Amino acid sequence: MSDTERLWLVEREYGDESLVELVYATPDGAHCVVKHFSVQLLRSKEITAAIDVDADRIDPVGDEDARDHYADEVERVRERHDPDETL
Repeated sequence: MSDTERLWLVEREYGDESLVELVYATPDGAHCVVKHFSVQLLRSKEITAAIDVDADRIDPVGDEDARDHYADEVERVRERHDPDETL
């Protein structure tokens, strides 16, 4: 079994009327996981401040500005929310 890492919710984007994109990032902003949910499914799912993800499912963030933004957002979320808190 692979190691897991804790990632924090840094972005929630609403695409078209039926799709929501959630981005969870590592504390340094260098890696992330992007999840897509239908609005209908999202209504029945608890979105927490953090998730634990298998390390082999985490992607690198190529854009330096995005890494900085994600790192800032992780810091903000970590200061204000417990990992299991619903957002």
